[in-house]
Amino acid sequence: MRIFIASILCTLMFFLLPSATKKRHIAGNELKTVVIDAGHGGKDPGCNGADEIWEKEVTLAIALKLGKFIEDSLPGVKVVYTRKTDKFLELWERPGLANKENADLFISIHCNSNTNTSAAGSETYFMGVHKTAGNLEVSKRENAAITYEENYQTNENYGGFDPNSPESHIIFTLVQNAFLQQSLKFSQLVEAKTTSVSKIKSRGVKQAGFLVLWQTAMPSVLVETGFLTNASDRAYLKTETGQKTIAKGIYRAVRDYKSDLDKAAAVKASKTSSDSTAKKEAVTKKK
Repeated sequence: MRIFIASILCTLMFFLLPSATKKRHIAGNELKTVVIDAGHGGKDPGCNGADEIWEKEVTLAIALKLGKFIEDSLPGVKVVYTRKTDKFLELWERPGLANKENADLFISIHCNSNTNTSAAGSETYFMGVHKTAGNLEVSKRENAAITYEENYQTNENYGGFDPNSPESHIIFTLVQNAFLQQSLKFSQLVEAKTTSVSKIKSRGVKQAGFLVLWQTAMPSVLVETGFLTNASDRAYLKTETGQKTIAKGIYRAVRDYKSDLDKAAAVKASKTSSDSTAKKEAVTKKK
């Protein structure tokens, strides 16, 4: 009975969802604009690392460093930040800004936490079904940020989402993401590139339902850079060197992702040109 009720609720909520994919031209074929989202901020501090540092501080530092790498090394790419200071943003504003900017990639930076202090490592998520209880717990913790918003229960941007309701989280199993494969590809690049330069080990690429990724109309990922509740990860994430290294790894993922898109576009353009030439030659022969 509970599953049946959940299915009905999810179906109703699905039809009430704002449709992000209708808001803009088709994304994912080029990389001209990247939106970097420093998770949490202001009155929403995120998770805490042994009273030494807050998530919102680490995410902002990494986001700004990542943006600088892109601006300095990929001059044709526009960087937009959801926040550049210790500012509170409602969750819907973050994907909303990405859609407004017609972004081609959305990167949300976060830090993880766990009651098990031995849990360590980075994870990169893209929108999808909660494959494990652990994935669900991560998304529930990040989605709980909406409780800092005074009107989240009546905010139509969330389609009636209730962070305390298990049924609400099931809705994400019904959402079809048009950029699933590109988000997966970029997630894999993030984990591969950050692991190659960072001291923080990779826990892999995962899927889960995050509100901040839900309405984005472009390839989108959420990067859990490490666990602030783990002494080793925390020590690294607190430092300028650690933050810069992680930002460099994510930048390299952006660089390689753009390179792959550019190569694919060049191949497509070449094929289109060849087809056009062949058609003209066929018409000439007929004459």
